[in-house]
Amino acid sequence: MPVLFQERTTDMGELYFVRHGQTIWNVENKICGATDIALTDLGHRQAVETGEKILEMGIFVDEILYSPLIRAAETARHISEITGIPAREEPRLTEQNFGKYESTPRDGKEFQKAKEQFVCRYEGGESMLHLAQRIYNLLDELREKSGEKTYLLVAHNGIARIVQSYFHEMTNEEFAAFGVKNCEIRRYIF
Repeated sequence: MPVLFQERTTDMGELYFVRHGQTIWNVENKICGATDIALTDLGHRQAVETGEKILEMGIFVDEILYSPLIRAAETARHISEITGIPAREEPRLTEQNFGKYESTPRDGKEFQKAKEQFVCRYEGGESMLHLAQRIYNLLDELREKSGEKTYLLVAHNGIARIVQSYFHEMTNEEFAAFGVKNCEIRRYIF
C-alpha cells in the first residue's frame, strides 16, 4: 500500500535525486544526452525497486519532478505508482544535449577532451554553462520552497553532476569524474 503522507523528519529543506533506470545505450556505453532512449527491462525493474526502497526507508517526498525524456519519465512513473507520490514533468531536467557526440562512446577520447571546455556547445549541443544555468535556476526555486515541500528529482547523470556541484565544492576533475548509478538515491540538504 503506498504511503501518501509521512511526517517530515527534519526542519531543514531536503532534496532527493534519482538517476533514471538502465537504457540500452547505457549497456552499450553510448552517450544518450538529449536523445530519447527507452529503459531496458532491467531499467523498469530498477525503477520499481527504487519506489519500494523509498517506502522501506521512510523517505518523505511531497512531489516528484522528472525530465520529459522517456527514460526518466518512465522511472518517475514507476516510483510514483509504488509510493503514491504525485509526479509532474519539469522540462529543465532534460539531459544536456551533447550535439555531435550523442550515440558515441562515453569514454571516447575526443568527447572526454571536449568535456573539459565548459563553454563549448559540442557542435549543435548545449554548453555545460548553459546546463548549469537552467539547473541552478531550478534548484534556487526549489530552495525557496524547501520549508514547504520536499522534492525528488528524477533525471540524468549530467544533471546529477550539476546538482552535486550546486551543493558541494568540486574541482573541474571531480566534476568531470562524478556520476551516479542507475536508480541510485541521493539526498541533499539546502
